[in-house]
Amino acid sequence: MQIPVKCGCGGCEEWAMVELQGSLDIQHATSLQNLSIGSLCRTSANKYKFVIGYHELEGTKVALKKPIAILKKIKHSDGMEIDPQLAATPVSVEMQVVGIIRHKLLFKTRPKALISKVEAKPKRMPTLLGH
Repeated sequence: MQIPVKCGCGGCEEWAMVELQGSLDIQHATSLQNLSIGSLCRTSANKYKFVIGYHELEGTKVALKKPIAILKKIKHSDGMEIDPQLAATPVSVEMQVVGIIRHKLLFKTRPKALISKVEAKPKRMPTLLGH
């Protein structure tokens, strides 16, 4: 089966990939769509900071040896509605190029802990017995 790959825009949108060492634990997310993990900031031409919760990571922009294409699968039926119940319906598949990844943001160092200043609690004075 031959699957055609098309790029109709002429210049595809530029994407970037983020590479982290370790894993992220997401506790209260019901969906990964529109999930905010942290904030990303560029400090100089090739230097980036990524803040996740109370952790700050420093990384660099690295070029990939080979670019990666981001594809979207499009199904076409031959003039009929696509019915997922009927597997015998003739369907042609086409891949559309959505974007290209040429760089990755690499965070390979251990994160720094961001600790805010803790307010000093007033000390209790010892009570004197008998007063």
